[in-house]
Amino acid sequence: MTEIARPPAASAQRGIRLSRDARRAQLLGAARDVFAAQGYHAAAMDDIADRAGVSKPVLYQHFPSKLELYRALLTTYADELIGRLRSVLGGTNDNEQRTRGAVSAYFEFVATEGQSFRLVFESDLRSEPEASAVLDRALRECIDAVAEAVTADAGLDRDRARLLAVGLVGLSQVTAQYWLDSGQAVPKEEAVELMSRLAWRGLAHFPMVHD
Repeated sequence: MTEIARPPAASAQRGIRLSRDARRAQLLGAARDVFAAQGYHAAAMDDIADRAGVSKPVLYQHFPSKLELYRALLTTYADELIGRLRSVLGGTNDNEQRTRGAVSAYFEFVATEGQSFRLVFESDLRSEPEASAVLDRALRECIDAVAEAVTADAGLDRDRARLLAVGLVGLSQVTAQYWLDSGQAVPKEEAVELMSRLAWRGLAHFPMVHD
C-alpha cells in the first residue's frame, strides 16, 4: 500500500527533490485533497499540481491521466480499508471480538480519513469501469474477509455465510457513514459498542462448531 501524507503548502514544495516513491505519495496526497473537496469531474490536473507544488509535466510523469491518478487513489484507500478489516479479524479467535472488530474497522476508517473515505464509499465515478472495478473488488474482499472469519465457525455453506457477511459489512459501512455525517453526536467507542452488540446478538444465535 502506498503511504499518503498530506502535502505542505505548495510554496514549500517547489524545488525540493524527492525520490520517486516519495513524490508519488506527495502527489496522491494532493489529489486526495482536491478530489475529496471537488469530486472527480470538477477537479482539474492543474489544481492537483498546484496543491502539490509541482509543475503539471511532473504530475503527468507519474500519472498520465486524471483517471489513472484517481484509480491509484481509490486503490490505495480500498487496500487500506481491506487491510484494517483483515487485521482486526485475524487478531483474535473470539467471534464476538471479531464482530466488534469488523464494525470498529469501518468507524476507524471514516474517523481517521475524514472526508477521504467518500472516495471509496461515495465515488462519483462508479459509471467508469476502471474505477468501478476497484470499488467492487474492495467490497468483495471485505465481504470475503468477514465471511471467512466471522461465520465459518457456524458451519454455514458459502452462500449463507456470504449473506450474513454482506449484512455485517452493510451495517458497519452505513452506520459509520451516518455517524460521521450526523456530527458524531455519539462518542465513537460507544457507537462501535452499540452497533457491534446489535450485530453480535444476531450472529450469536448460530451454533459455533469450532469453539
